[in-house]
Amino acid sequence: MSNWDELTAAATAAMERAYVPYSKYPVGAAARVDDGRIVTGCNVENAAYGVTLCAECGLISALINSGGGRLVEFACVDGHGSALMPCGRCRQLLWEHGGANLRLLMPEGETTMAEVLPQAFGPEKLEE
Repeated sequence: MSNWDELTAAATAAMERAYVPYSKYPVGAAARVDDGRIVTGCNVENAAYGVTLCAECGLISALINSGGGRLVEFACVDGHGSALMPCGRCRQLLWEHGGANLRLLMPEGETTMAEVLPQAFGPEKLEE
């Protein structure tokens, strides 16, 4: 069963470390891995806006750097601790590392990646 409070707290702690000198819009993300670990990430802005990293990018990097695995639960928060919907690029990142059954805490409640990114393109398409 989900412990959204634990993931939201981890996402909030990550959000507090965000580097956002331009937008002033900190974001933190946290996910539970299939082995029980929690990985986190925060957004990291850049003066060349196009190379800014979303919190989910940092989270996926932390996942891979800490041994990999599959994401099973995900939460993302803004500077007020409110749940956020990942952008399109980040939805694709989450699909790659969590798949259709990854559970997400969204602004309107809990959902799955299959609902957030229907008919997604994933690694299995490259095997066809």
